[in-house]
Amino acid sequence: MSRNILRSALLAGFATLALSAAPAFAQGKVVIGLITKTDTNPFFVKMREGAEAKAKELGAELRSFAGKVDGDNQTQVEAVESLIAAGAKGILITPSDSRAIVPTIEKARKAGLLVIALDTPLDPANAADVTFATDNFKAGELIGQWALASLGDKAKDAKIALLDLNKNQISVDVARNQGFLKGFGVDLGDARKIGDEKDARIVGNDVTQGSEEGGRKAMENLLQKNPAVNVVYTINEPAAAGAYQALKAVGKEKGVVIVSVDGGCPGVKNVAGSVIGATSMQFPLLMASKGIEAVAEFAKSGKKPANTPGLDFFNTGVELITDKPASGLPSITSADGLKRCWG
Repeated sequence: MSRNILRSALLAGFATLALSAAPAFAQGKVVIGLITKTDTNPFFVKMREGAEAKAKELGAELRSFAGKVDGDNQTQVEAVESLIAAGAKGILITPSDSRAIVPTIEKARKAGLLVIALDTPLDPANAADVTFATDNFKAGELIGQWALASLGDKAKDAKIALLDLNKNQISVDVARNQGFLKGFGVDLGDARKIGDEKDARIVGNDVTQGSEEGGRKAMENLLQKNPAVNVVYTINEPAAAGAYQALKAVGKEKGVVIVSVDGGCPGVKNVAGSVIGATSMQFPLLMASKGIEAVAEFAKSGKKPANTPGLDFFNTGVELITDKPASGLPSITSADGLKRCWG
């Protein structure tokens, strides 16, 4: 009888130990948050795929959030607060509003979380621990240089339409816009602002929300302002596709140079189809996977990632894609780009 009692007590003890150990094991799994601007843009879809794959490889728990539309700061604020409450070790974020999100990011960092901005720096950039991004100014500059070279002598009489992201003028929007203008030979005003240049070749700026429909409407607006537009800069490839539709609707698609940034597979296919003349490819999967690695290392050792030497961010690279190469400007073809694209 006493042996049975002892056996029952031991079994009960083991069961209790197992139950108490399960939450401890769950708590020991590193929680990492990914917050993107939206969950529909192929760029952010690929970013999430990269994060999910790397988190699974490292045994981390990924919790993903996204804004309802580009510019939705409130949803991102709520996501950060949720991750703080969940005891996350780090957050990867593509901010919809680089300035407005900063107070909430400060709360996260004070709570001990590592915060990495992906693609879009915060304002100020040091509000995050580090930024993993394309050199967006360089990305814009490359397509500006290509457009300038492609037009040759006609560039001096160009009529330029600038299709930007939104009215918030977040850092990535400003950097791409200003990089393009510099590459095209336009004297910049304040390089931290959009729309203060004095060059008569600029027809105007409009916003697209980074969408195809937004690109179409913005192009229609600028064509009404000046039907002679022959150079179109776009913040991303969905906006470029919309701009092309607007041009085609009025029979102007063949006489206009469209340039963009992203390197998604649909965009690279549009380079192959002569919808887009050139695009700057960036690498969202790499940004996200490197970010997951950095948070996992931080959780393990407390070590934070460092910037690329000579830059104030970690540079994940950029590549010019075009089937009409310009002399002296390194590029790869759309066929090669399709082997490296995303989305």
